[in-house]
Amino acid sequence: MTETAVSAKPRPALNARRSFWLKQLHQWHWISAALSLIGLLLFAVTGVTLNHAAQIPARPATVEQTGRLPAPLLARLADLPEETTDPVPAAVARWASDAFKVRIAGRPTETTADEVYVALPEPGGDGWLTIDRATGEALRERTTRGAIAWLNDLHKGRNTGPVWYWFIDVFAAACIVFAVTGFGLTWLHARQRPSTWPLLGLGLLIPAVIAVLFIH
Repeated sequence: MTETAVSAKPRPALNARRSFWLKQLHQWHWISAALSLIGLLLFAVTGVTLNHAAQIPARPATVEQTGRLPAPLLARLADLPEETTDPVPAAVARWASDAFKVRIAGRPTETTADEVYVALPEPGGDGWLTIDRATGEALRERTTRGAIAWLNDLHKGRNTGPVWYWFIDVFAAACIVFAVTGFGLTWLHARQRPSTWPLLGLGLLIPAVIAVLFIH
């Protein structure tokens, strides 16, 4: 009688431990799923569009704007060396913001004796601003390649700025939590689902075989 009672004790403890981990994994799984759902959809869709970028036509559209830097501000450009990557003076940056709706404050330039050139890349497009150092004539050119190109660049983090840069890292962390907790739930339920490990094995085997045999 005593031996039976002792041997029966571990099972309730085991079940309690299993229930604890199931609860924790379910909690973190649905939280990480909620946080990463929209991002997962975005990155999955743009993964397809990037994979078929050559088959998706893009229609670049280019817009040019011209202006003239006021003489007092043009004089400030004289303070720049003939060859430098220093940003333009703050007053010139404010003028460009008002005239062309661009942010060039703090951006490196490609300054020569003749002109100041500021590259203005953006997701799904490109652009630049030049200012003639003799006349003050300014030319702003912007080229966009459509919504698909914009989304593709979000996927790659190309020219998206520091906030999106950090968002990608946080989103990736949420995806890792989602995947790890999903694996934990799979592990705990595997005994009742015989196909669990064969399917997981296929998930590992298929990309491994493709990588070994078809990627050169």
